[in-house]
Amino acid sequence: MTGRKIPFRHIAIEGPIGVGKTSLVQLLADRFEGVMVLEDITNPFLPSFYEGRAGAAFQVQIYFLLSRFQQQREIAQMNLFQRLVLADYSFPKDRIFAYLNLDDTDLRVYEKLYPVLEHEVPKPDLVIYMQASVPVLVERIKRRARDFERTIESEYLERLSEAYSYYFFHYRETPLLVVNTDEIDFVNNQSDLDAFVEQIMRSRRGTQVYVPVGSQRT
Repeated sequence: MTGRKIPFRHIAIEGPIGVGKTSLVQLLADRFEGVMVLEDITNPFLPSFYEGRAGAAFQVQIYFLLSRFQQQREIAQMNLFQRLVLADYSFPKDRIFAYLNLDDTDLRVYEKLYPVLEHEVPKPDLVIYMQASVPVLVERIKRRARDFERTIESEYLERLSEAYSYYFFHYRETPLLVVNTDEIDFVNNQSDLDAFVEQIMRSRRGTQVYVPVGSQRT
């Protein structure tokens, strides 16, 4: 792959918690000398949210919304320098989580703020939507051993995965590449990564679903 140029300037990688977004961003950035934009996961309200404390969901959501907005504005500046930008989230992610976690009263406040910020955010040239089954997500979350994620329940991951699936089923904003990662190991299997990079190179308009050779055999 050396010397090949990827036909995009801004790729956002999406998917539920634990699916492997950041790992893929790092691998692609290394291969194509891209600039990584990694989501700030140091939200001070997350522990309270996962413990179910009252009011924590709204605090978490507004903190993430403003943090993501600031990062997305920085992406717009990066694009001016013709560098490949690889982000491990897209801005609409915030809305997916808001509708999953906020009650109706908080959502009314949120919906007054979100559209104002969204208008200022650049759209990526390609979105990669990574899927995985809930047992696989649980295993990957355990493996990375983040303290604040230890209380995440399978039921929450199920609802989150369903919310992502619903959102991307109706997604038409940019080219979209969908990949189920249950049988793929981008980090430890070079051939998995090489084959997926070839698919990224071919991605253009509309929605495409990547089916790895291993899945076809099974």
